[in-house]
Amino acid sequence: MPPPPSFNVNRLTPIEMPPYMSLQFGVDMGTVAITGDGIVRYVVVARNRSGDAVNAFYEGVRCKTSEMKTYARYNNGTWQDAEQADWKSFRDLNSSYTSQLASQGLCRGRAPRASVNDIARQLRNPVREVE
Repeated sequence: MPPPPSFNVNRLTPIEMPPYMSLQFGVDMGTVAITGDGIVRYVVVARNRSGDAVNAFYEGVRCKTSEMKTYARYNNGTWQDAEQADWKSFRDLNSSYTSQLASQGLCRGRAPRASVNDIARQLRNPVREVE
């Protein structure tokens, strides 16, 4: 597993979330990678509305099975490896940002999009596709 990539909060692409969510989420497109085994890895940043509290997560999504894994968490200026880096179903997550991210741009049905540029284009203008 490669170490978490560095990220920049000034180049985040927002994830559309329901209006009742108190946190804002965005992906640094400079951290997105599609692996040979079909996993999309990225750094997602969660901020409160004022933007002064920042948490980041280095994660992977497996579109084929609608699962995600957290590899590391960023807090107080440092990365810490996730203690239990297990694949989890989107249905079993406490927050919906991962499934929102997958449906808005990372995945096309049960496969990752063709390229990082395709993912970026979809996230900037999420068109809901019928699967």
